[in-house]
This record gives sequence, C-alpha cells and structure tokens, in this order.
Amino acid sequence: MRGDTGFPAADAENDFQRARRSQVMSRLATWLRREPDDVNIMLPFHEVVEALGMASEKRLGLQTIRLDSIVGSVDRTRDFDRRFRPTSSRVRERWQRLALAARRGESVPPIEVYRVGELHFIMDGHHRVSVAHALGLAVIDAYVTQVITRINSSGIRYRGDLIVKDYRRLFLERVPLSGEARAAVVLSDPWHYAQLGEHVEAWGFRLMQDTGQFLDRAEVARRWYADEYKPVVVMLRQADMVSDRTETEAYMWVAAERYRLIRTHRWDADVINAVREETRSHGKGARG
Repeated sequence: MRGDTGFPAADAENDFQRARRSQVMSRLATWLRREPDDVNIMLPFHEVVEALGMASEKRLGLQTIRLDSIVGSVDRTRDFDRRFRPTSSRVRERWQRLALAARRGESVPPIEVYRVGELHFIMDGHHRVSVAHALGLAVIDAYVTQVITRINSSGIRYRGDLIVKDYRRLFLERVPLSGEARAAVVLSDPWHYAQLGEHVEAWGFRLMQDTGQFLDRAEVARRWYADEYKPVVVMLRQADMVSDRTETEAYMWVAAERYRLIRTHRWDADVINAVREETRSHGKGARG
C-alpha cells in the first residue's frame, strides 16, 4: 500500500493529491513534447465500436482483469485521463471515500466493463479503477461483457487511431477480403482506404466488361487480390520498389505512376521498369 502512515484518512487524502499532481505533470510533459492532443484522452467506447463495426455481444461474468487493459469508458471520459488519474478536484470526495475503504481493507464491489479484443471499457467503476491505479494494484475484479466487432482492435492506442480503423472498416465493406488477403492489405493513411476502394471497384468493373459476367463484391475482392494485387506485389519486391512503405502503399503508388506515365492498366516487367526508371530520373533531377 502506497504512503501508508497508519492514518488511513490522511493517506487517502494524500493518495488523491498525488494522483492529481501526477495528472497535471503528465499533461505538462505532453504539451512540452508537443505530442498529439489525444495521447492522454481516454478512448470513448462508442467511437471505438463504431469504427470497428458492431457484430454481437455476450456476457462472460465475473473475471479478474489487468488494470492496464482498461483504456476507455462508456460515458466518463472527462473526469479521468487515459491512466485514470483525476483531471479535476470534482471527484475528490467520492475518490477519497473509496481510497479510505481500500486502505481499511473493506470489500469493494467489482467494476463492470465491456471487452473489445484485449481492451476493456468501463461501464461502472471509474473511481474504483482510479483508486486501484493510485494504490499500485495490477488487477481488479470485473463483470465482463464481450463485444464482437467486424474488424479487430489491434493497433488502437489513441483516439486518432480510430480514424484509420473506421476507414478500413468501410473499405472492407466495399472490398470484402478474407483470410490472408484481409491481413495483407494494410495502409497507414486512412484516406488511402477510400482511394483503394474506388480502385478495386473500377478494376472489378473492367473485369466484368471483359468477361461479360456479373461478379458480386466478394468475388471481385477475391479476383483482385489473386490476379492483380499478389502478382504485382511480387514484381515490386523483385524490383526492390517496396522500400519502407507497406506493400499496399507501394502497390497504390506504382499503379498511379503506371497510368500517369503509360496510360495502361496492364502489368508486366516493362511497365515496372518504366516506372522505376522514371523515378530514378526524377530523383537525379531533384538532386541536380
């Protein structure tokens, strides 16, 4: 137990003051480092689920969960920061009452959380989580409801990450890739998902014109990945043109350059070489 002087009421008061001081110093450090505004903001549950796409939910009952897996809230995102430190003195009275109970060894009811992937979002128990953090605990008892989403929550750290997830979800509705293809097609710029979606739809339209057959979105996605994307990525890797981008970013860049330079939708070694030579010439001109 942190700061145990033998006077629980005074210790509880000191616990709150330390937590507030830590929150203020963290906010100052964030400003000095010029980090994004959302670094210390708790993730809003409804925005996360909207970005990932709600599928279903089920109750899992009482479990012991890690405190560091709790990253957000259903409705109390202003009273506490990302690490559940109080952001003002507004919560002092209730906070100190719970801290005092914990220091006296009194039982504290389990919290209630939603689980999305490996992340937890509080429905009820914000003060209890804040006190547990301040007292240096690692786990807490919680009633867990698991939320199943259409795309996984991996990679979400800050609120800004939700933009990428949201655009990716919309892209996968337009281009329903699965399995290996779903995992392979990755972009870091959220707007590029919209551009890639239009690109695949245009590719599918040309394919249907060539074959004279109607293809649904799933079949277009499957054919695009197998007949277009994978062979091109292989050529790009052989030509050492992926660089430090994701392979999908390299594919989009070269596809745009190919059409700009050669006005063709075909792919072969000559096309790749033409794009590579143009890139090299442009680089030499810039250096000159």
